[in-house]
Amino acid sequence: MKVVPVIAVIIAVAVVGFGVYMIDIDQTEEGSLPNVELSVEGGNMPAFDAEVGDIETGTEEVTLEVPTIEFQSPEEDAADES
Repeated sequence: MKVVPVIAVIIAVAVVGFGVYMIDIDQTEEGSLPNVELSVEGGNMPAFDAEVGDIETGTEEVTLEVPTIEFQSPEEDAADES
């Protein structure tokens, strides 16, 4: 049995479980369809209260040393050998 797919499934289940408990939506008002006769009256959209979790993010300045790469094309190699 390969370990990587098993770990991926465990992580996916954890992410979905975390997402399910991160959002709580409650319907606070019923919706209704518009009354249609000879004239149309506006309908009523349902109202919802949603409580979502907080995620705090931040920034951090980091200095990285980037390696220098030297490149010679085959044409330059042929010119150097001549």
